[in-house]
Amino acid sequence: MSGNGGARFGASFGGSFGGGYGAAPQPAAAAAPVAAPAAAGDLIKDTTTRDFVKDVLEESKKQPVLVDFWATWCGPCKQLTPVLEKVVQSFKGKVKLVKMDIDKHPEIAGQLGIQSIPAVIAFDKGQGIDGFMGALPEGQVKAFIDKLVGGKVSPDLAGALAAADAALVEGDTAGAAQVYAQVLGVEPDNLHALAGLARCAIETGDLEQAKAILAEVPADKANDKAVAAARAALELAEQAADLGPIHEFEHRLAQDPADHQARFDLAVALNAKGQREEATDHLLEIFRRDRTWNEDGARKQLVQFFEAWGPMDEATIAGRRKLSSLLFR
Repeated sequence: MSGNGGARFGASFGGSFGGGYGAAPQPAAAAAPVAAPAAAGDLIKDTTTRDFVKDVLEESKKQPVLVDFWATWCGPCKQLTPVLEKVVQSFKGKVKLVKMDIDKHPEIAGQLGIQSIPAVIAFDKGQGIDGFMGALPEGQVKAFIDKLVGGKVSPDLAGALAAADAALVEGDTAGAAQVYAQVLGVEPDNLHALAGLARCAIETGDLEQAKAILAEVPADKANDKAVAAARAALELAEQAADLGPIHEFEHRLAQDPADHQARFDLAVALNAKGQREEATDHLLEIFRRDRTWNEDGARKQLVQFFEAWGPMDEATIAGRRKLSSLLFR
């Protein structure tokens, strides 16, 4: 997740979400030009817990929607909100802004695991796909939205990174690492490439090397979406390394389907084996049976899965859809 906020975006949809920002912008509906104040009224609004599904999830099926989580006591929020409003209006309907006061409506922010404000989460096609924390300057906010609605950045490097990402997904760790290294040769501070190398190390089981790579990331860049995703993947790998054989958890569940800890550990172990759908389903089963178990531990672990997998991973998309159906039914 981009930004300069203090808390990591690990507990929210995704944030950190590597590998894309969704589909190209929806074509604008044919309509007569309107004055700026009227357009602002259409593009920017406040929402409540009750109206969140309509104002954000449903509306994001037409065009991306930014949700600005703020509070009256938050100084950086007062800096960011006017910038968000200005930039959103400049995109002339390609994106909308919805503001939510977390003091009056804390439920959604709590469900998304937001720990620091201001926090902005982008929704597209009913899914939270990216975000940032902190009061970013206007140029960075514009760049964030430009990517969200389909803008292009650094085509040569972007193409190389996309190829490396694809190679990593296909299991070609060595090939992916080579391309990431080539990108770093051109742009030594490229966070996407650094995070990619860390993920290559994780895939090969070299967790110490992954730690060393991530330690090279400057402290003020720690919330970068690719870096946060790599860190989440590292944490999951370390977590799985401390577990026993999968069959032990399966045996415990066969004896007691309500053994949530066994089901939780099984999900972590399955994820480490690449069985993402099965891991997701076990955590959702815990959430369905008891949302409060281990202080909402099943949902928090699922959110960490999404962060590590990236927003466009099929398992993330399917898992978010299933989680949303439980959260907002």
